Amino acid sequence: MEWTEITITVPNDELETAEAIAQMTVPYGIYIEDYANLEEEAMEIAHIDLIDEELLKKDRQHAIVHMYISPENSPAEALAFLQERCTAEKLHAEIRRAAVSEEDWANEWKKYFKPLETGRKLAICPTWESYDNRDGRTVMRIDPGMAFGTGGHATTRLCLETLEDYVQPGTELLDLGCGSGILSIAALLMGASRTVGVDIDPLAVKTARENGHLNGFDEPQYTVLEGNLTDKVSGTFDVVAANIVADVIIFFCPQVRQFMKPGAVFVTSGIIDTREQDVRKAFAENGLEIQRRRENGGWLSFVCVAK
Repeated sequence: MEWTEITITVPNDELETAEAIAQMTVPYGIYIEDYANLEEEAMEIAHIDLIDEELLKKDRQHAIVHMYISPENSPAEALAFLQERCTAEKLHAEIRRAAVSEEDWANEWKKYFKPLETGRKLAICPTWESYDNRDGRTVMRIDPGMAFGTGGHATTRLCLETLEDYVQPGTELLDLGCGSGILSIAALLMGASRTVGVDIDPLAVKTARENGHLNGFDEPQYTVLEGNLTDKVSGTFDVVAANIVADVIIFFCPQVRQFMKPGAVFVTSGIIDTREQDVRKAFAENGLEIQRRRENGGWLSFVCVAK
């Protein structure tokens, strides 16, 4: 099946806005080339200072957002939306479109997914990479396939770092819009006793189940459901996590309390800073009190408790 690759090339200081527009366009198939801090990131992530000559030749002044869109998701409409939004935001964007086979794109982005250390204890390592675990971190092996969730995006990192403070032995977690399963699996590695992930995308559900098995987790300890938010979920949880987008979080706020145990927390991320007041309003209207707010690169994460 032939997919469409769309790239947006922008100056480095416009990357945050371009990435936000891309995330609004498609919920999957996005990766970013950004070499502005190549040397520092190579040392931080891979612990090396010897960098391939080809990488050193990359443009340090511009970043490229790559998107891959399936035929049934109307690539022409996506392109028109991108052009309109980039113009409205006054971005200095160069947008290109090309045809690519599903197999090619599924493998192309792997070049940019490297082992990633996040928070105090966790390391996320793709199945095709090796990792020098010199600090004795808990290593999660993952192959996100075409599902969202490698740990590299600011929204996912905010969630992972937050979960470290709220997941303890015996915790039960509900993960809405689970994507690759990264949050649920991380929680289990942190000591949670049970997690339930939900995603509307059957491909994400398949990927999440495979990633759970890869890390030694299967039902009933690790359950992944295909459905729209909570239509197939029952029971209550100590942590409810939603790393989605602002509109879905707002829509879910009236329902979330029925899935929260007494003293439970509602961890949200995927909220771009321009939507902060809308989300805060939804929290307040539904009896959810903000306990913590964090920000990373223009993306926000909140921890709420029921009043």
